[in-house]
Amino acid sequence: MEREYDVVVIGTGVAGSDIAWHCRKTGMQVAIVDSREYGGTCGLRGCVPKKVLAGAAEAVSRVRGLQGNGIRGAVSIDWPELVAFERTFTDPIPRRREESFRAAGIHAYHGFARFAGPDRVAVGGDTLIARYIVVATGAHARSLGVPGEDLMTPSDDFFYLEALPEQIVFVGGGYISFEFAHVAAAAGSGVTILQRGGRALSGFDPDIVDRLLLASREAGIDVQTNMPLVSVEKNAAGLRVRAGRKGKEKTFDADMVVHGAGRVSAIEGLDLAAGGVATDLRGIAVNEYLQSISNPAVYVVGDANAKSPQLTPVAVRDAHVVVDNILHGNTRVADYSVVPSAVFTTPPIASVGLTEDKAKERGIPCVITSGDLSGRFTNRSIGQKHAGYKLLVDEDSRRVLGAHLIGPHVEEVINVFALAIKHGLTVDDLALDGIPWAYPSHTYDIIHMVHPLVRK
Repeated sequence: MEREYDVVVIGTGVAGSDIAWHCRKTGMQVAIVDSREYGGTCGLRGCVPKKVLAGAAEAVSRVRGLQGNGIRGAVSIDWPELVAFERTFTDPIPRRREESFRAAGIHAYHGFARFAGPDRVAVGGDTLIARYIVVATGAHARSLGVPGEDLMTPSDDFFYLEALPEQIVFVGGGYISFEFAHVAAAAGSGVTILQRGGRALSGFDPDIVDRLLLASREAGIDVQTNMPLVSVEKNAAGLRVRAGRKGKEKTFDADMVVHGAGRVSAIEGLDLAAGGVATDLRGIAVNEYLQSISNPAVYVVGDANAKSPQLTPVAVRDAHVVVDNILHGNTRVADYSVVPSAVFTTPPIASVGLTEDKAKERGIPCVITSGDLSGRFTNRSIGQKHAGYKLLVDEDSRRVLGAHLIGPHVEEVINVFALAIKHGLTVDDLALDGIPWAYPSHTYDIIHMVHPLVRK
């Protein structure tokens, strides 16, 4: 059956859902389709369940860090109970999401979508004809092309394990592996991370990462660098992983091997050629308006856009850009110049703006200051000994160019620095004479970070 719409959205994550709702509010006829449960990565396989697990790991770490300083008694994670608690957040999402679509008058379809022409999407026996088609299909684990890859557990499945294995190997040294590794270690599992290259968490400041590596090792996590995956195979005890450079390979035994080695746009099976949607080496080729360069009826948002940072707030902003461009013509461009990011380890790390390496690469003159905050009572009082910062400041204007943090609540503090970079604030603006930050708080520690740079 053929049905006509103004907008058809493929994918029910935050970006696709926002576009569907906003377009429908203007009176447009809207359809949305997904082959998986409604809710997308963030709600079901990302931010929401991750925060629940990371919160438990943080609580355990906090109690253990204060042992002997007024806190007594062992604390541990009951994995089945924790997963049951996590599911109280995730299980209702698909039903609520679908009900919200229907209440808004959005036609909700279940099934695999594929292009059947430049303005047509086929879903089962239905053909949806639309003025605009939005690809919001998210991302999935990239193929590693090694023997035994099928024996690995997708990172999506980690959230819903009925029991936590005794020994886990995480392949990949990015934020997915590190976040899960810290949760697993706090729950009592033996954990190894295999990083392909010489640097883990390569998108973050190396000095901050080094401090996280120290914290990780103290938590019992074995981080192995220069360990590209060679193969995974079954043995009598479980699984055996071979990794390393040629001639320097090592083996690691595990009960579970988790794929945390990167994600790519989930666009396979869309039959993009049938829709006249051009691709490049990274995925769907889009212009600055998030519009297909070959089919102006098609827009791409969120993780499905390979050029976009794979972060929920970015996906939401992408959605707003596309809604405006659909409603008013191409009036807004995507801007990824100031995007704060955090890794929810114990302790967390966070970053925004230029790294030291990028500043040198671009020849940007800047003053760099860094320091340790573990002695600050905000950290010492909660038993946290891994806390510090690095700031990059423009040499002439004294504007903040970059901030890189490790320690409790840095996922919150980094947003202050993001605001400063976005609006051209200087270190003097952030100092005590600029703002009397609430005290005592971790945000107040900004004053100690910028103090060496403040004009007397």
